[in-house]
Amino acid sequence: MSTETTQNRFDRLMHIMRKLRAPGGCPWDAEQTHDSLKRYLLEESYEVLEAIDAKDDALLKEELGDLILQPVFHAAVAEERDAFTMDEVLDAINEKLVRRHPHVFGDQVIESSAAQVENWEKIKKGEKGDERKSALSGIPPHLPALMKAQKITEKAARVGFDWEHTDQVFAKVMEELHEFQEAMAAGDQQEMESELGDLLFAIVNLGRFLAIDPEEALRKTIQRFTRRFSHIEDTLHGRGERLQDTSLEEMDKLWEEAKKMEKR
Repeated sequence: MSTETTQNRFDRLMHIMRKLRAPGGCPWDAEQTHDSLKRYLLEESYEVLEAIDAKDDALLKEELGDLILQPVFHAAVAEERDAFTMDEVLDAINEKLVRRHPHVFGDQVIESSAAQVENWEKIKKGEKGDERKSALSGIPPHLPALMKAQKITEKAARVGFDWEHTDQVFAKVMEELHEFQEAMAAGDQQEMESELGDLLFAIVNLGRFLAIDPEEALRKTIQRFTRRFSHIEDTLHGRGERLQDTSLEEMDKLWEEAKKMEKR
């Protein structure tokens, strides 16, 4: 078993990345910028989520390594620009965690998780000063739409702009569904888009009340759909048949078969 410390391992990773970007290193790595690396940060994050869903520890270990590489890559690029170093990145997050947990590293008393979230936001707002005047400030603009909607409703709720009961939110979902149906009947494309957005937003709110993450719920639905559709394709391929030549009735039958297999 290796006697190498975590610090040694991290230093070695930084050394490898610097060497990859140095003259005589890897041409592809040397060409990368903060902007060109953005897509990989997102891709690696979602691959970690896949590994978690698969409950595959070996895969999770691998994907976490790929994800860790991304901030290391960005830090190496920043060092070359004399913008900041990885040490400064680590110092900043260490200081932030201590500062935002006064109930752990100080003498403040926090009674619940909800109280901690509220206190975290209060400290965060104080750190940002006058930059964030709106209760909705601080939400990354590039978040996926469902996730962004959830963040917005959470922030609005913290200042009292919220429903009181789940039944009220469910009624709002049904109201928005009815308005969407009316827009469909009228054939107004712009109005349909608007009402569909309102319906999705109301559903996100309902998910929040039920402690269901809408982004996660939809992601898992997509995974289920993909698995079941793959079962249809694989079964037909095994029979020497094509999707295009198969009736919807037969595909529905195979879909239900895939659902039963999942339950077993």
